[in-house]
Amino acid sequence: MTEKRSSHQQGMVLSGPSVQAEHDYSSHAARFEDPESDLIRPMLTTGNGFYRTAAALGAVAAWGLFAWLYQLWNGLGTTGLNRPVYWGLYVVNFVFFIGISHAGTLISAILRLCQAEWRRAITRSAEMMTVIALFFGVGSVVLDLGRPDRVFLLFRDGNIQSPLLWDMISITAYLTISSIYLYLALIPDIAILRDRVPGRRWLYRPLALGWTGSEQQQRYLKVAIGVMSVLVIPAALPIDSWVFAMIIQPMWHSIILGPYFAGAIFSAIAALLIVMGVIRRAYHLENYLKPAHFTNLGLLLVAMSLIWFYFTFAAHLTVYYGGATKEQTVFFSKLFGPYAPLFWAMMATNVVIPLLILSNRRTRTVTGTIVASVAVTVGMWLERLTIVVPSLANPRLPYATGVYHPSWVEWSVTAGFLAMFILVYMLCSKLFPIVSIWEIREGREKGFAEARERIESYLPGWAVLGARPVRIRNDDDRVLQN
Repeated sequence: MTEKRSSHQQGMVLSGPSVQAEHDYSSHAARFEDPESDLIRPMLTTGNGFYRTAAALGAVAAWGLFAWLYQLWNGLGTTGLNRPVYWGLYVVNFVFFIGISHAGTLISAILRLCQAEWRRAITRSAEMMTVIALFFGVGSVVLDLGRPDRVFLLFRDGNIQSPLLWDMISITAYLTISSIYLYLALIPDIAILRDRVPGRRWLYRPLALGWTGSEQQQRYLKVAIGVMSVLVIPAALPIDSWVFAMIIQPMWHSIILGPYFAGAIFSAIAALLIVMGVIRRAYHLENYLKPAHFTNLGLLLVAMSLIWFYFTFAAHLTVYYGGATKEQTVFFSKLFGPYAPLFWAMMATNVVIPLLILSNRRTRTVTGTIVASVAVTVGMWLERLTIVVPSLANPRLPYATGVYHPSWVEWSVTAGFLAMFILVYMLCSKLFPIVSIWEIREGREKGFAEARERIESYLPGWAVLGARPVRIRNDDDRVLQN
């Protein structure tokens, strides 16, 4: 090893008795670009890929609308619904959309209450998905009605003892709280857009509510968001699970079915990961949606996969051990009967595939996590199907065993509904930042402040140096080189 004098500080730096102050610590923040330009740019620049995708989704949605109008004109006889299978794809879609709506509850509310700093880049996309999915969940119920105009009679003449009315009340409350929660978190960004996007000022000015970013406004906003974070969690829990558990149908009337719907959170994480992967690639947000976000959510997906498997195993083991005739009929029809392909495909996509991909560090990449999430999303839709249809096809009452085959109308409406959901999400990403600007900025400032506080608290010699960052080097500025 030799010594060499250098006019520039490179390599390993030697400590010495003298020091030279470089600059104030707060100037490190200047090295990071302001997030406004990066996060507003996707809203204002639209490529041909966006228009082509929107056109394709619009065409599928239009076909779904045609199929639904055909159903309205000719009645529910155009569907595969029959006695005793009165619920089919539309109710499956309802439960599925309600499930993925839990993304905002889990990611935004719980992580915000836990003060998990890595949440900041993903809260907006989760909250937006919650509100949009809730609207489409309610719409799925309307699709299942032969007379959609009579849906309002449920509120006017509904029986308060009916779990269906409880469901509608829960959904309405959850949608209201989630919408307010999303809007509160949007206000600072809307104010930024009001000042940065003159062409849309007519839209953003009234929505900004006169936000100026004063300390008092920020304090009130944080309190309001904290309150809504607490309220939105219990509002999400009783939405769909208890409706099934309170109906005397084989494999529904069970106390384990409520916690079993923890799978809703499972599907929400998977759906959120897919959304994050798409917007990361489409809007070039790699600097904000980092591999760490996918790793953290991927590990959470693995945990939820194991929890979901435990509840699934417990529910089916209890039915098998109990030996009740009607329960056994549904059990064997799911595992070894006509619904066995769907059941075992569900197990493969919900347990085997995510565990194989996400338990290996080599495959636990952004791409691998998205692949696992797609598998889980498909699997959770199949799970909703295997919950709804087999129990209805094998009723307790002395009816013949039902057979349900969805018609082209149901498949078309389902495809159109999914296409419309994606299209609405795309359009919302063009109206509001898909990554929260103010939370990213606040996180950076908080991170630098915490780092400075830690350094000032226990870094030896800091007080002597006047609480200013320095570069330690030798008097003669010698650098060791090999």
